[in-house]
Amino acid sequence: MSIVVAYSADRYGAAALEHAAELARKDRTRLVVVNATLGSSLVDSRFAHDADIAALQDRLAAEGLDVVVRHDVVDDVADAVVAAADEEHATLIVVGIRHRTPVGKLLLGSVAQRIILEAHCPVLAVKPAA
Repeated sequence: MSIVVAYSADRYGAAALEHAAELARKDRTRLVVVNATLGSSLVDSRFAHDADIAALQDRLAAEGLDVVVRHDVVDDVADAVVAAADEEHATLIVVGIRHRTPVGKLLLGSVAQRIILEAHCPVLAVKPAA
């Protein structure tokens, strides 16, 4: 059993990670952090640098969490998160959400929305504090 968090290197990912880590501590379960980017992306500000991922993993482990980090270039970010949840037999996926304009919703797909719709376990959508 585990909790999977869709982590991005921004305030939305930080909010998701904070909630997921708190729940993993409370439930004494493994935390699986998924930070993925598209292979077609030349630059993705939400894909954390290797050093930042190592520091994040060290910090979470020092807090007593059983943590696994998946830091990969993938074909589809939402599919990568759902697949990680399936492989880890996750009881929950935590994902950060951001406000999108109506045009943004029309033109661009939402990773969070796809995770919510395609996951085989409950999904907790969180947003950063104001």
